[in-house]
Amino acid sequence: MNRALVIARRELTGYFISPVGYVALMLFLILTGVLFLRDLEPGKPAAMRTIFDWMVWVLVIVVPVLSMGLLSQEWSSGTIEPLMTAPVGETEVVLGKFAGGLAFFAILLAPTLCYVVVLRIFARPDYGPIFSGYVGILLVGSLFLAVGLFCSALTRSQVVAAVSAVAILFTITIVPWWADRIATLSTAWRRYFVDQGVYNRYADFSKGIIDTGHIVFFAVLTAVFLFLTVKVLESRRWK
Repeated sequence: MNRALVIARRELTGYFISPVGYVALMLFLILTGVLFLRDLEPGKPAAMRTIFDWMVWVLVIVVPVLSMGLLSQEWSSGTIEPLMTAPVGETEVVLGKFAGGLAFFAILLAPTLCYVVVLRIFARPDYGPIFSGYVGILLVGSLFLAVGLFCSALTRSQVVAAVSAVAILFTITIVPWWADRIATLSTAWRRYFVDQGVYNRYADFSKGIIDTGHIVFFAVLTAVFLFLTVKVLESRRWK
C-alpha cells in the first residue's frame, strides 16, 4: 500500500508540472462557471441543480483528458519497464495511478465550493441536495477515471486513449439518456438499458437523494474497470 501511495503522490505532482492538468482545470472551471450562472437566475432553487445536472456531460470530456496519460505515457516513454520490474505489483501500480488521478479530480472540484458561498450570500441554499450532488459527482468521477485508466493501459497513444475513453463514457452515459427520450422504447428495454445508464443512476444525487443501490452501482463498476486494468498490465508484462 505504501508503494501505491508513492505512485499516487508522483501522479498528483505530475499534474502540476504538466500543462494537461492546468488545461483540464481551466476548461472545467469555465464550463461550470457558465452553468452556475443559470443557478443564479430568479426563481431557481438555491441548490446548484443546474450545475450538477450538466457537470456529468462536462466530465465525459474532461476526465479522459486527465486520465489519457496515466499509463499510455509510461508505455510511449519506456518508463513502464523500470516501473514494472521494480518490486511493485500491477495492483499497486493501478491503485496508485487511480488514487493520484482521483486526488487531482477532488482538487478540480474544490474551487466549485465557492459557488456554495455565493449562494449563501444571495440566497438561502438547501445544503442537502448540494451535499448529495457532490457525493454523486465524486462517484461519477471515480468511475470515469477508472474507465480512462483502462483505456490508457491499452495503448501507447494518449490521443487514442482519450478518444476511446470518451467513446465508452458516451455509450454508458449519453446514449441511455438519449434513449430515454425515445417514446417507442419498451418497458423491458428501459429497465435493462436506460435505467442502468450513468446519468439516470446519478440523477437522484442531484435531486438530494442518496440511494445505496446507486452507490453500489458506481463502486462495483469502478472496481470492474480497475480489475480489467490490472489484467491488461499483467498480460503486457510478459510481452
